Amino acid sequence: MQQDLFSQLDTALANRAALIEQLASEQTNAYRLFHGGIEGVRGLTIDRYNDMILVQTFHRTLSPEQLEEIQAFYARTYPDCVLVYNDRSHSSGRVINRLTEAEEIIAYEPRIAQEFGVDYRIQGRHNMPNPWLLLDTRAVRRRIMQEAAGKSVLNPFAYTSSAGIAAAKAGARHVVNIDFSEANIQIGKNNAKLNDLPIRVRFVQSDAFAALNQLSGKGQPAMVRGKRMPSFPKMEPQQFELLILDPPRVSKSPFGVVDVLNDYASVFKPALLSTKEGGTMICCNNVAQVSREAWLAQMERSAAKAGRPIQSMEWINPDSDFPTSDGPHPLKIALLRV
Repeated sequence: MQQDLFSQLDTALANRAALIEQLASEQTNAYRLFHGGIEGVRGLTIDRYNDMILVQTFHRTLSPEQLEEIQAFYARTYPDCVLVYNDRSHSSGRVINRLTEAEEIIAYEPRIAQEFGVDYRIQGRHNMPNPWLLLDTRAVRRRIMQEAAGKSVLNPFAYTSSAGIAAAKAGARHVVNIDFSEANIQIGKNNAKLNDLPIRVRFVQSDAFAALNQLSGKGQPAMVRGKRMPSFPKMEPQQFELLILDPPRVSKSPFGVVDVLNDYASVFKPALLSTKEGGTMICCNNVAQVSREAWLAQMERSAAKAGRPIQSMEWINPDSDFPTSDGPHPLKIALLRV
């Protein structure tokens, strides 16, 4: 750490003053306070979730002196917040630092953060590697809430279903969240219960390919090349007016392979065919090696081959608490009218 850490944290907070004021007016108390190497400390991220400051390190571990400096800074700037430190510098990305008994109570205590008036459950630590509310996609959820009223919404690769819950809160008439993880689905259900939603949101624990193949009308056979597929929920063909597509970087299953770097079309095509003509897709790609022009060209080719050309598109920029260097933002968000 080349410069004084206290000064770096102070500069980062000052740079966010206008955004934090805007977010407060949007009923949001969750945002990034410090963003890694872009703001001077590679591998360090600091997020605020309501009354908790979540400090995480990747690639390297904080020294006791550095952690004390961070604790002192936020004790001064956010005196009503507790602080949780997760050292994820191991190659597995799992948390490796031990906590005292008192620190564990704080880290595992269920809390509630708010974004655009929607409540989400959070914990400083749990049995999954990532926070339950991913802050870099806040701009996606903001736009979803602007688009969702009166529409049917599909959220495959839903993770904890934050996008689907936001859509329901904004007045969507029908929302389906799909995720393969039972734990993710349960968090989504808990979030739905937290909020006074005008509809009953549907949660489906399923491989996304199996679900999209059925919804798109292609169908998902029980046998493929002579091999029986794992069991999967049966779903009737259905197209949606708004679809959120935010797949993981890499994922493999008997039903299909997600490879956002090399083959975004493998997930884009079935998602497109599950979207009504005249509908909207909000698509994400968080792989820095892929330019947004190349990614858009992939989607345009895939849509043309499927006979569903893209009618118009709009880039959505992440909020400024996720700054970049002079280059393009690694998170690319495209709103497509299809």
